[in-house]
Amino acid sequence: MYFVLDKDTIEMEIVPYIPKTNLGFAPTVPLAEIINAILYKLKSGVQWHQLPVKALFDSKVLSWQSVYYHYRKWCLCGFWKDCWVSFLNRHKSKLDLSSVDLDGSHTSAIRGGEQVEYQGHKKRKTTNALYLSERQGLPLAMSEPVTGNHNDLYNIEVQFEVVTGTLEDADLRVDGLFLNADAGFDSKDFRQAGAQKEINAKICFNRCNGDKGRV
Repeated sequence: MYFVLDKDTIEMEIVPYIPKTNLGFAPTVPLAEIINAILYKLKSGVQWHQLPVKALFDSKVLSWQSVYYHYRKWCLCGFWKDCWVSFLNRHKSKLDLSSVDLDGSHTSAIRGGEQVEYQGHKKRKTTNALYLSERQGLPLAMSEPVTGNHNDLYNIEVQFEVVTGTLEDADLRVDGLFLNADAGFDSKDFRQAGAQKEINAKICFNRCNGDKGRV
């Protein structure tokens, strides 16, 4: 049986945060094995129907449809974010918050999805989101996904609130952070959003903007 993440880590860090519910189908295999199969999919990028379930389960093998069922159910109930916030809180002493980096990323979504639209630069349908990482490059938080036809500044005040809210939920101080961002974030609204939270933002100037909107 192949484990993407150490079994004990899955048991201690993830499984305890799975919500208990009487709705839907009860798991017929250990929850750690389902989590491991989901992590394999997310890490490898393999299509769901190509998930190597025989190598990911021990005594009883679940179909890829069953794995996806649990993944989707836990996505809708907010389990993954709750688990991530708890993980950040427990391991915050290992983070290097001397500076943080914010960037956006367009992810291809050829088969569609909830927040998908054609993106001219990528020449395909994408979904866009903002990601915040600490100085070592470890991910901290991400925004809600938006359709790919929008740039990184779309609805930036709301999206930045989601990103910083994740840190605050994990009892990580936001005020005083040194934040780096590229020229795509050179706007008055974003600078003000950072200033309101007492974040020291170092944003590259976008020459297309001239000096307009800088504070």
